[in-house]
Amino acid sequence: MRGEETKIGVAMEDEATVKLIHEVIDKIRPFLQRDGGDIDYIGFRDGIVYVTMVGACQGCALAQDDISQGVEILLMEEVPGVMAVRTEGVPDDIMADYIARKNKALLEGKKND
Repeated sequence: MRGEETKIGVAMEDEATVKLIHEVIDKIRPFLQRDGGDIDYIGFRDGIVYVTMVGACQGCALAQDDISQGVEILLMEEVPGVMAVRTEGVPDDIMADYIARKNKALLEGKKND
C-alpha cells in the first residue's frame, strides 16, 4: 500500500508514526507552554517531522535550540523512522494540508461560539 493516501495526505503506513509523533509532541508541549510558547505539528515525510514554533517561541533566539536539543532528540528516540525535525523547507503540499487543517479548526471553533 506504499504511496496510498488518506484524506489528510499521509501515507497509510505512516499513520502509526504520525500518531506517535503527536504523542511525543504532547509530552513536550507543557514545557513550552510554561514559557508562553507552543509547537504545532505541520507534517511528516521521508523521516522528517515538520513543525512550527508559536506564541512566545516564535522568533525566540532559543527556539532552534529547543528544536534541535529537545524536540528532535525525543522524537528520534521515541518514534521509529524519525531522522530529523525541521521548521523550514516544508514541502508545499504538506504546508497546504497544514493550512487547510488550521482553517478548518478555526471555522469549527467559530461555529461552536
